Amino acid sequence: MPPEAHAAYQRIHATDEFAELKRSYLRFVVPLTVAFMTWYLLYVLMSNYAGDFMAHKVAGNINVALIFGLLQFVSTFAIAIWYARFAARRMDPIADRLRAEYDEEIKR
Repeated sequence: MPPEAHAAYQRIHATDEFAELKRSYLRFVVPLTVAFMTWYLLYVLMSNYAGDFMAHKVAGNINVALIFGLLQFVSTFAIAIWYARFAARRMDPIADRLRAEYDEEIKR
């Protein structure tokens, strides 16, 4: 990395906007990761230790385990869509400004 690019990155990294970008990211990602991992581990633990409950038929051959498994996919896609919207609304404008500053600074 050229010295001017490194200096530009260091300057931008020290800005309040960059700190806000990191805070926004962490405020979204950490709680959702904990929630999703808890939900996933619940599914695994229930499958191991609550076999009778998970085997309970809801309709035809559809049981609770199948519903839990399908909800894993639903929740994964829901979180991905939620994150994309959150990032577009809250993080991308800040990141775009910082990237433009960086690009402008290293062109000089």
